[in-house]
This record gives sequence, structure tokens and C-alpha cells, in this order.
Amino acid sequence: MSPRPSVATTVVATAFLWVTMAIASLALWPIYEGTGILIVIAVGLVAGSAVAIAGAAWRWPAWAVMIATTVVFGIVGVPAAVPSEAQWGVLPTVQGLQDLVAGVALGWKQLLTISLPVGDYEALLVPALVLVLVLTVVGLSIALRSRIPELAVLSPVVLYLVALALGPDEPVRAIVTPIALLVSVLLWLVWFRWRRRRAAIRLLLSPTAEPRPGRDSAAGLRTAIGAVLILALSAGAAVVAANAVPPVQDRTVLRSAVEQPFDPRAYVSPLAGFRGYWREPTLDAVLFTVSQSGVGERIRLATMDTYDGVVFSVGSAEVSSESGSFTRVPSTVDQSGVDGDPVELAVSVGDYAGVWMPTLGALESVQFDGATATDRRNAFYFNATTGTAAILGGLHPGDSYRISAIEPVEPAESQLESVSPGTADVPAAQSVPEELQATLDGYVTGVEGAGARLVAMLQGLAAEGYISHGVGEDEPPSRSGHAADRIAELVSGPRMIGDGEQYAVAAALMARELGFPSRVVVGFESDDAEITGSDVVAWIEVNTAQYGWVAVDPNPPFREIPEELPEENSQVARPPTIVPPPVVESENLDRQSTPDSEQELPPDLNPVLQVLLAVLRVIGWSLVVIAILLAPFLVIVAAKLRRRRLRRRAPTALERIHGGWQEFEDSVVDHGLSPSATATRSEVASIAGGVQAAVLAAVADRAMFSPDDPAPSDADSVWRAVDELRGSLDAGRTRWQRVKARISLRSLGGYSVSKLFRR
Repeated sequence: MSPRPSVATTVVATAFLWVTMAIASLALWPIYEGTGILIVIAVGLVAGSAVAIAGAAWRWPAWAVMIATTVVFGIVGVPAAVPSEAQWGVLPTVQGLQDLVAGVALGWKQLLTISLPVGDYEALLVPALVLVLVLTVVGLSIALRSRIPELAVLSPVVLYLVALALGPDEPVRAIVTPIALLVSVLLWLVWFRWRRRRAAIRLLLSPTAEPRPGRDSAAGLRTAIGAVLILALSAGAAVVAANAVPPVQDRTVLRSAVEQPFDPRAYVSPLAGFRGYWREPTLDAVLFTVSQSGVGERIRLATMDTYDGVVFSVGSAEVSSESGSFTRVPSTVDQSGVDGDPVELAVSVGDYAGVWMPTLGALESVQFDGATATDRRNAFYFNATTGTAAILGGLHPGDSYRISAIEPVEPAESQLESVSPGTADVPAAQSVPEELQATLDGYVTGVEGAGARLVAMLQGLAAEGYISHGVGEDEPPSRSGHAADRIAELVSGPRMIGDGEQYAVAAALMARELGFPSRVVVGFESDDAEITGSDVVAWIEVNTAQYGWVAVDPNPPFREIPEELPEENSQVARPPTIVPPPVVESENLDRQSTPDSEQELPPDLNPVLQVLLAVLRVIGWSLVVIAILLAPFLVIVAAKLRRRRLRRRAPTALERIHGGWQEFEDSVVDHGLSPSATATRSEVASIAGGVQAAVLAAVADRAMFSPDDPAPSDADSVWRAVDELRGSLDAGRTRWQRVKARISLRSLGGYSVSKLFRR
């Protein structure tokens, strides 16, 4: 059992832990940005330290510390992390405890699917409290009770890394915070080292030695000063390097890899259903009712910026604007950068049903009412890039909500001529019809300036276009859809007839040809509080350098559509075509057919011969495959035969005897025996076993060390003995073992390989 820590050790360790944890907690600020996270950090540090110190003082076992931590979490969790559910702001309630437990299990995922910062929205502060409280208990317990107290520095490091993983993909204080954390952690490690060194010195001192606290303090001070100087130099170098060589890639965090629950590309484009609002029963049905402040305003349903030649859709995953990425939002959305007037909108849903949620202006906050308020709030997703809101599962009759927004200040129509294109990212349009470019050229020829050309394009559409939804008997035909062929038909027909669906798409594509990033918006506009299907409208937004996104109405005014002019059917007489008489070819003309690339067998070939040829073909291909598979092994066997032939046909008897012994030694190795590299011939013979092997070794030794040259008959006797010994090595072995010896590579190397190609 570890001894109780001293008061001084407890105070210093707690101070270091608080400093390092506070610095690491700076990474939590971009996630929450509110006073709530400050309260959570303070409560987590104090409560966790109290549990750890109590556990160290009374020597609680690990399970007791865990229970105490859980109890403290239940007491302080609701007031700190779910303050809206605390009684009098202090006492936890039953609903608060339920949200607290749910936040422990689900809060982590909710943090990854909601836009930041979240403040104290719902129970999203719970994960932060869990991190700070648990890591404080673990870190301080290790510092006070472990044999390796230096491991306590892992707690602030883990807190910092987890906060980065849960945070935004854009770095905040990317240099200052990690350097400050590094300095504080290293200073803590220096203190641990100094304390351990002082304790070791005291153990070495004799019991009668006088203590020298001044010397110990001076040594500790020198260590601390040296560490600070080293850290200052390292921090300065790190700052210079980070500024000189910034990272070239964006940060990848957990929310970058988490698949968002709402994917707009899984739903039909709102613009594709534009014509459906003009048909019964939706035409006169009350879709929803708005408050008086929203009457007469354009109510946005969805914004589309991706055109693939077939349909304009909401968002794309291929652009950096993330226009197709929808996330949950907290109670408020920061619109401080939008210049405009505040507006309010209350909506009561009638016969409308769909995932796209009607909104107004730049959304700041939304509050759902009624029995479905909680479900709708949890299913609410928003895209700040396009200002489009959606409800996972869709709105239904009876739902109601209130929103606060900022209506942006936009230029007057006369000011559009002086605007220039902005720099917003939108996906490149695909399959733009050539007829559209030709029509645009006719509108802007001779006009100078991007804004003036944009106004000229809008005026051209207004002058030539006619509105027809094609649903009434008294309306001229007007085909629905906005694919490339429909837009080409709109601008190239004898009469330009369409409605908001076609004109918005045509104007958006023309604006892009002029250099303006553009997108199509579907919504409603009415002077009445009751919004019906006939109030549906479509307009475009162009991005300008002066005003940002500007709403532009591309629809021509309602006016009577003239009758279609009859086409001129005057026929032009054409000269008669003289048809030459057919050429009569001689029946005796020899014709040579085009040779086939493959020669087929004559049809009268004997069937037995055909079967035989087929069998031979199969056998031939099989032999080719077998030969390819066996080629490596055949090469090994051929190499050994070549080596044997060179040895046996050496020019002198001495070389033939030496080669015979090498052949025997290689056979020993190939058969799985392993003599050492320095083994003598007698030792190799003893490993192989048998009298004949010992005799062969003696003959080889005598021939190699004798002053006289051996006789040729001695060489022949050696090779006969080698053949017999090789047969004895195969005796008692299976066929597969003998084959393995023949194809073994153990003896092929060094001298053997170098001599294979000797003439």
C-alpha cells in the first residue's frame, strides 16, 4: 500500500494538474464558447481533485474511487452541465438526471453532428464534464499514489487530444496552446524528477548527517531555471518553424469523417416538384400560415447550387463550400457578420409535408412549439452556406415553430449595374446547352461591365419571356422540367414560354457564364398570411464582391401570350435527280471473299478427328501450364546437373577428386543434414554416417594433402563412391523427400553458382 502523500506534495501536484488541465481545456472553447464551459471546467477540477485527494488520504481502493467519482458526477452534473433542468439552479431533477445519463451515452455523437459553437444547448456540456472530472481524478490519483507519478501528465494531454478530435476542422490557437501545454507538462516532469532525486539523496545520507535544505532548494532552482531556458528556446524555434512552414493540408477531425444523418442528395430536388404546386389539390390548399411580420416576404424553402444537366439539386460534396453538408444547430446561429434588419416569423404547418423547412432571411434561432417540439428540435438540420433548413423525417400538419432571422441589406435594382462577381464556390454546371450561350450573346453584345451585362441578361429574359405553367386549359403548352433539353427549348423556340422553374435555371446558368457564382432558390411569396401552392416562386441568388449573395428575380412579367405564327410551308421545286442504270455484272466474274482472321475447319471434317484435335489442344495447353509451373524447379535441377558435369570433367585427377567430395557434401546438405561451415571432411562423413563415407573422406584428404598427384583411376573410384553414397542417402526416404532433395536450394550458392558458367 502506498504511503499517504505529504501536504506539500499534494498542494504542488494539485497546482500543476490544475494549470495543465486548464491549458488543455482551451481546446474545448471553440466547441462551446460560453460561460457554461468555464463553469464545467471549474467544477470538474474542484470535484475531481477532492475525490482524488480523499482517495489518497484514506487509501481507497480503485473501485471505491470509481464509486465516489460517479456519486459526485450525479450531484454536480445537472447544475453544471444541464443547468436548464436544475431546480433553483442547484438541485438536480429527475429530468435533469435523465438528460445527464443520456448525455454520457449520446452527447459525443451529437457533438459531431451539430454546428459549432453549441454553448449550453441541451445536454451537450455533459461530455466536457465527463472528460474534465474523470481525467482530473485519474491524473491526481496517479500523481499522489502511483510508483510512477510522471504518468499523471497524460491526463491533460489526453484532454487536449480529445478536445481537438471533437472540435472544428479549423485550428484555433494552433501554436500558443500546444506550446503552453508542453511547457507546463515539462515543468511538472522536472518537479517530479527533482522530488525523486531529493528522496534518493536522503536515503543515501547517513542517519547522523545533517540535512541541507538550502542546497536541495538551490539544486531544484537550478534545474527549474535550466528547464525554463530550454523550453523557451524550443518554443521560440517551434513558433518560427510553424510560421515559416505552415501546414499544407486541412485538419481532419472526427466530424470530418462522421457521416451526417441528413444527406440532401437522398431526396428529390425541390425544384423538380415546382410544377406540382400548380396542380390540384395543392394549388389552392393552405400549406402553412405565417405571422404578420412574414407577410409579403420571400420565404425560402431550399437553395440549390448543383446542376448536372438534368436537375438543379441541393449541394455537392465536390466543393469546399460544403453546400451539401447539413448539421444540427444549437439554440442560436451566429449571424453577427450579416448586415440587415431583424425579422420574426411564426409558422403553423397546414397541408404542407416535406423535409425542407420554410425559413426567412439569415436564420439566427428557431424554437419549436406543440407536442412534437422535442422531436422536431432533435431532427432539425441546417446548412449555413445556403441558408437551407431541413427536418429529418419531414414536417407534418400541426407542427409549428418560430424563427428569428436577419434580413440582409441588398442593393436596389438600379445598383446591380455596378456590382462585380464574388468569389463564392459553387459546383461547375454540366451539360449547359449551346443555345443558352447564343441567346446570352444576343443579350449582352456591346454591353460593358459584369454588372451591366447581368442586368442586360435579366432585361432580355423579361422582354422575350412569357409565363405559362401549362396546367390550365386556357394556358399554352409549357413542358415541365429543367434539364438541358428543356432549357434549350425555352431559349430557342419561336416563343419563350416557361415558368419560374425554367427561368430561374436559365438565368442562373447565364449568370455563371458572365462570371457570377449563382444558385437557384425555391420558396413562397404572398401578401396573405395563408400560403397556398399558387404562391410558389423561384428566383436566383448571385454572389457579388460588394454585397455577398444578392436575390434577383429572373421571371418575366405576366402578360398575354401571342398566338404562334404559322410556319412558312412554301415548297421549292428541286431539279429531278437522274438515277443511273444499274451496272450488270458478269456472272462469270471471279469473286474472292475476304479472308477471315481465324481459319475454320471445313464442315466435312471427320467428327472423330475433330474430337482428337480438341483433346490434343487441351493436352497441349495443359502441358504448357505444367511447364510454366515446373520451370523454376527444372532450372534448379539443370543447374545441379551442370555443376556435376563440370566437377566430373575437371582437367586434373585432383580437381575431379575434390569435385567428387564437394558433390557428396552438397548431397548431404540437400538431404537436410546441416554440417557446420568449418566442419572437416571426417566430421561431414560422421554426420552422413557409414563406413563408405569415412573412407571417401580419407581418400579425399590423402589426395588433397599428398605431395604426389593422384592417379586418374582414383578419381573414377571417388565418383563411383559418390554415386553409391548418394543412393544410400535416398534409402529409407519417401518419394517426396527425394524430390525435395533434388530441388533444394541449400547447396546452390557461393562457389556452386560462380562455377556454373565455366567453360
